[in-house]
Amino acid sequence: MLLIAQGPNSADVWRRPLPSGGTVVLGRESESWNAPWEPFLARRHAELTLHGERLKCRRISTATNPIFRSGKQSESFELEPGESFVIGHTVFTLANPSTRTYSVNGGGDDRVLVETRTVMHRELDRVAFRDAPHRLDVLSKLPDVISSAVDDPDLFARLADMLLAGVRRGDAVALVATRSGSSNTVESTASGAVRVLHWERRLAGEGSFEPSRRLISEAVEKRKQTVLHVWTRRDEPGNANEPFTLRGGFDWAFCTPVNGDGCPGWGIYVAGRFGGADARTLLAPWDSNELRDDVKFTELVSDILGALRQVQVFRERQGVFRRFFSPGVMNLLSGQDGARALEPREADVTILFCDLRGFSKQVEEAGSDLLPILHRVSTALGVMTQNILQHRGAIADFLGDAALGFWGWPIDHPGKAEDACRAALGIRAAFEEIAKDPAHPLSGFQVGIGIASGRAVAGGIGPAEQVKITVFGPVVNLASRLQDMTKLLRVPILIDEPTAISLREHTSPDVARVRRLAQVMPYGLGTPLMVTELIPPAGPDQVLSNADVAAYERALDAFLAEDWNDAYKLLHQVPPDDRGKDLLTEFILKYNRTPPTSWKGVIPLGSKN
Repeated sequence: MLLIAQGPNSADVWRRPLPSGGTVVLGRESESWNAPWEPFLARRHAELTLHGERLKCRRISTATNPIFRSGKQSESFELEPGESFVIGHTVFTLANPSTRTYSVNGGGDDRVLVETRTVMHRELDRVAFRDAPHRLDVLSKLPDVISSAVDDPDLFARLADMLLAGVRRGDAVALVATRSGSSNTVESTASGAVRVLHWERRLAGEGSFEPSRRLISEAVEKRKQTVLHVWTRRDEPGNANEPFTLRGGFDWAFCTPVNGDGCPGWGIYVAGRFGGADARTLLAPWDSNELRDDVKFTELVSDILGALRQVQVFRERQGVFRRFFSPGVMNLLSGQDGARALEPREADVTILFCDLRGFSKQVEEAGSDLLPILHRVSTALGVMTQNILQHRGAIADFLGDAALGFWGWPIDHPGKAEDACRAALGIRAAFEEIAKDPAHPLSGFQVGIGIASGRAVAGGIGPAEQVKITVFGPVVNLASRLQDMTKLLRVPILIDEPTAISLREHTSPDVARVRRLAQVMPYGLGTPLMVTELIPPAGPDQVLSNADVAAYERALDAFLAEDWNDAYKLLHQVPPDDRGKDLLTEFILKYNRTPPTSWKGVIPLGSKN
């Protein structure tokens, strides 16, 4: 529902959408709900609350001047659509917006078109305004109008008010969009190629009007320039019986397209009357006509609107992308080939799959009080995201309490495996530090991380405003399976063999260490897999020294060579606090240190988890 304010002068008018179920305060202290021309309006004059299609109004006790309803003073009352109240010299009317946004089905197209003119873009750049101070003052407010609008309907209402203030000859304005537009506000319909997003008349009581579909389509879709149409007058000889389909009695109109991704298919439509002048002389003195100034003003509004909306769209995209890309990738996407860089393609990538442990248990303990758990999970995902982005990775998805990061797209670099492992170790270190503080919001949570390297398809899918970055292929599934296996193998991070080979060849042990854990047959798969643990550099806080890692790998070699007695002895050289050796130790003891006859060096994993 809309509230329309109409002051004593034709230019003293605005229309504002009322929040459903919310309360607004009408008064001078509100930027949106002030009537600056009304001297009798208090700083806080009335509370307005919308319930469905009824508006409840209550005068605030500190307001000195009364409110009149049906000619009588009233402290509290309700309005239905079409009803009004008065403060001072201003009439406030409740209106139904459903009558203000509609498809255009041939409006104005039946009248005889006697003149048409196309104004080339930038044609009027060197033309000076006759009343430049007033026009420029109105234009100076446009950036604030656009930036302060809470949504598109609010923007349209503010723009219409501003256009009426700046267009001298116009009696009505409208924000329109063609079917080719992709704005969420515009619905393409089979019955009409044009939608009216919002309209205003200089005098609120003169009713609605329907713009010319032919004019809008020609300006926005066909010529992509301002187009001016002049129709025959109804009172001209021979036109008395002509169908008058352009409601409101307008004699001329022009439409200016608004360019830019932020205004898809938009146009600004202005209509007016001759006021007794001959219709056929309107264009003749074009170089000295006031209407030319109105066209120039509207084109400037269009250019500024398109540019500022484009900046808004760019910033929104940047804000979305920053949550998924590191600064280096952002620099690429901000360049001229940003759109091409997002195109899906095959790439050699390293995948990191990180799952939060302890979530299900805490959900059960929380009962119905789930919101605090959600906040804690969001914080945990933030820790994962921070480490992935800090090490030049990208975020492909959040899967409940898990994060999927990857390296190698859209920028490929040889150190992607090391960067992924640095991110994984950073996540592990963060949660180990959290575990030392029982009062920390993430206390009780742990993580399991799987890392795999290989070929995958990565890229952006969907429109630019809602692009979703994704990566898919067998390597993604493998990273997920490795993350699952961290539970069975009782270690925080597992990596596949290609990632391990890359680390051994290119990464110093002072950055990250690896140890082969076992050759396993994952549940549901038919190919054995050598799994490797990623561990931090040696140090006083680490369970495993470099000698311990070497002893374990010698035990694994003996295990694979079927020398289980030697393997068992070597495992005893590894510190007892190391959980990574449990799988090998338990498997050896299960068969009494003797390989079974069917032994092929592979440990079967009995379940996915």
